[in-house]
Amino acid sequence: MNKTNLFPDYIFESSWEVCNKVGGIYTVLSTRAKTLQEVMGDNVVFIGPDCWGDNGSPYFIEDEHLLSSWKETALAEGLKVKTGRWNIPGKPVAILVDFQPFFTQKDSIYTELWNDFKVDSLHAYGDYDEASMFSYAAAKVVENYYRHMIKPGKKVIYHGNEWMTGLGLLYIQKNLPEIATIFTTHATSIGRSIAGNNKPLYEYLEAYNGDQMADELNMQSKHSIEKQTALHVDCFTTVSDITDRECKELLDRKADVVLPNGFEDDFVPQGKTFDKKRKEARKRLLDITRALTGDTVADDAVIISTSGRYEWRNKGIDVFIEAINRLRNDADNLKREIVAFIEVPAWVNCARKDLAERLLCMQTGKASYDTPLPDPVITHFLNEQQNDKALGMMSWLGMHNAKGEKVKLIFIPCYLTGNDGIVNLPYYDVVLGNDLCIYPSYYEPWGYTPLEAIAFKVPCITTDLAGFGLWADAESKNGKSSLENDGVEVIHRTDYNYNEVADAIKGTVEEFANASVQKRNSIRSKAQNLSKKALWGKFIKYYYEAYDTALRNAQLRNKNH
Repeated sequence: MNKTNLFPDYIFESSWEVCNKVGGIYTVLSTRAKTLQEVMGDNVVFIGPDCWGDNGSPYFIEDEHLLSSWKETALAEGLKVKTGRWNIPGKPVAILVDFQPFFTQKDSIYTELWNDFKVDSLHAYGDYDEASMFSYAAAKVVENYYRHMIKPGKKVIYHGNEWMTGLGLLYIQKNLPEIATIFTTHATSIGRSIAGNNKPLYEYLEAYNGDQMADELNMQSKHSIEKQTALHVDCFTTVSDITDRECKELLDRKADVVLPNGFEDDFVPQGKTFDKKRKEARKRLLDITRALTGDTVADDAVIISTSGRYEWRNKGIDVFIEAINRLRNDADNLKREIVAFIEVPAWVNCARKDLAERLLCMQTGKASYDTPLPDPVITHFLNEQQNDKALGMMSWLGMHNAKGEKVKLIFIPCYLTGNDGIVNLPYYDVVLGNDLCIYPSYYEPWGYTPLEAIAFKVPCITTDLAGFGLWADAESKNGKSSLENDGVEVIHRTDYNYNEVADAIKGTVEEFANASVQKRNSIRSKAQNLSKKALWGKFIKYYYEAYDTALRNAQLRNKNH
């Protein structure tokens, strides 16, 4: 750490995903916590929503004795909190706050927000109210803790993640000017909405007006809180250069610091355990394919997959299916079979009993099968299956996993928790079984899935519209990351080059599948080496820069007042 940099004595960091595993932000915060804690000890405090009530969160270890004297004070001032530790490496201090009581004050809170910062809450719907009340409650926790537990003169930072924490950040900015504020947007709400509504985001980005698009897409309130928070905090940050461009055009503020998402690789098994898990995962995935299709699939088949949220265009699920179909139609060039998986949670009805029975018989060595099951393309039945986009596209393209086809595609539509009834392996173990992962995202502010893949020695394909892809390019000695040189192939993607992306994926997979075992192992090692450059030990310096920026701007702000 640079000794000339200002550094906080206390950090409060809030997010809807503290002790609440919803998406990628959970991974960002939970993997970074240990690195911060090693420097700050229990002076870094995470604040999350108490969504669990009396049931208790599996991610939170309650400790009623922790901060007990402050808790009494907080309760006396109308704050209902739980204190304990986040059940992650480092076990940092966590405070869960019950935000429900603040709903009775909602109208007056929103009125004040409008009067002070011109935030439009009139058009709120969906999760806006819930997020805002949590945000307000989290800010009240910080305020109460600061006034009763922290000595004057200490440098304190309040760091909020995503628009859901905006209201609280603005509250702190107004009511506790001595606290420096940092706001991180992991993806602008309006940018994600533009992309998700099939509008060209990138070619016309400079021409879009964020406020106007918010009106058009009915995103006024979320956009308003996000924009005003970005404009008023001491330090505004985002996670990649591509999202920074988005912020500049749609929120009218460029990020002060870009904070790339690192991770810790302590979840990656080592040595014999790694090899054993990989072997088990490969066997399970191939057995699922054999049981579904009634076809003999070679043990050396190349296993590939895509995964993430079910965002059809944004995550590139459409172009992934297209690329696999092109491989299928040109399979004469392939030296090995290919089994591809879509591992994306959908609206699951139940695990397939017919498939589960076949797998059980195969496991006990009692049977093998030479006839396909009905719908031999999916592992779990869906609600309203006839309306599913992935299955619809596969059917339209004639992708039915016919016997003898060298390329097969299977949809695993469940959360891979280890007990789904079919795969019965957790997500990370499934990743281990892959030879290549593909994430052809159109909209991807950072991209944890490819980073996780390469940590498991699984090479991947991504695009230069993903923050991770741009980072991989920047890290490459050639200025352009490739599978052969870096373990990651970064494909150029625009608003309109769908066909070129599909062809590029097809060509890269074909080349990888036909490569020698030695060459593929070399690519696997390069992928893992690249992942080491994204550990939090390497990326935490950007946070130190943000802390310094926030503290200096807060000092300047208070001096001028």
